[in-house]
Amino acid sequence: MGDQIELNRRYIPRLPSQTQTQSKRKGAGARTWLVVSKLGQVSVEELGKQTVMRRTGITAHDLRVVEPELSYPAAVLRRERAVVVNLEHVKAIVTAEEVLVPNPRDPRIASFVYDLEFKLSADFSATMTREKAMEQLPTDTPPEASGSRREAKMRYSKPLPFEFRALEICLQSVCKSLESETSTLEEEAYPTLDQLSAKTSTNNLKRVRVIKGRLVSLTGRVQKVRNEFEHILDDDMDMAQMYLTDKLATLQHEGVSEDEMDDDADVILLGTDINENMSSKCSTLFASDLKPNVEELEMLVGSYFVEIEGILNKLSTEYVHDTEDYINIVLDDKQNQLLRMGLVISTASFMITVAIVAIGFLSINIRIPLFDFGTYTQWYEAFGGCVVCSVFLYIMAVLVFKFLGLLG
Repeated sequence: MGDQIELNRRYIPRLPSQTQTQSKRKGAGARTWLVVSKLGQVSVEELGKQTVMRRTGITAHDLRVVEPELSYPAAVLRRERAVVVNLEHVKAIVTAEEVLVPNPRDPRIASFVYDLEFKLSADFSATMTREKAMEQLPTDTPPEASGSRREAKMRYSKPLPFEFRALEICLQSVCKSLESETSTLEEEAYPTLDQLSAKTSTNNLKRVRVIKGRLVSLTGRVQKVRNEFEHILDDDMDMAQMYLTDKLATLQHEGVSEDEMDDDADVILLGTDINENMSSKCSTLFASDLKPNVEELEMLVGSYFVEIEGILNKLSTEYVHDTEDYINIVLDDKQNQLLRMGLVISTASFMITVAIVAIGFLSINIRIPLFDFGTYTQWYEAFGGCVVCSVFLYIMAVLVFKFLGLLG
């Protein structure tokens, strides 16, 4: 354990004292970073861009991906010496030695920062306890005791590498946040949909429209995270590149010196591709494995892939679509009622117009008693006959419409 820690410490390039002093100043390009080391040590440091690039081996473009001020699509970038995580509110750079989180005082990531500090420190303590227990197990055991020793070894099995434990915290924080938003949306959506089903009003429609917008937005975000998980699981070689601790141990075994690591860091600062020295050796070592053993990482990402699938299924519930279909049916029925009412009113107007035309036509051929001092009997008879004919024709028209199915 002590030798491994010493080798891992050599993995971080040592900066000159002048560079370290400048990185602590709040100058151009300096930012506050939370640094959680493999040994469980937590610190908040002011680091410049070049310092972060040297320590993690990433490029300037990768560094911009985790800047809180910029908006980049969800991505988990696999690099030679680091994994860059940009998922929802979680932005972190994970190496084999430490985790760097920008702007740790942001209230939106307070829960993620707490989990990172607490769980990584607890994991380190548990690892030390496990290794002490393994050292205390007897080496020479009789055949009858081999079974109990095997059980003890299984109980104190090898833990996940540091980068996987940090990655698991990142994925867990993302899934927890999306699950919380989904539950909150469900609590608001179901009562509103029930109210809309009971009474289709303008206010209820406005509330459902707002909830539907939130639902579409949250579904899109969950879908992006799901696609990134699926992209990781689809390529075994990409997953093999994320075994940073194994790559570090292999490079140390192959004789890659600290000076060569520093040279790679200088190449990164100059903005050139990482295709020489350590990068070429890493590519050569991992290209020889046609079928890399990525079972640990596959199980880790697969479990959270299933969880994100469950969240996506919640957002795609049939209850919302059923309510939409029901509301559309209600609105169509209201529209049909309006059309039927319009048809009845139009028919009545037509009949009244016919009666008015008939009365006007007959009035010019009937003698008006006002001029011959007679009675109004003739005019009343003509007027009554026109009204009765109009009502009769209107009733006949309504019966014909019902017979044809136009009025239901």
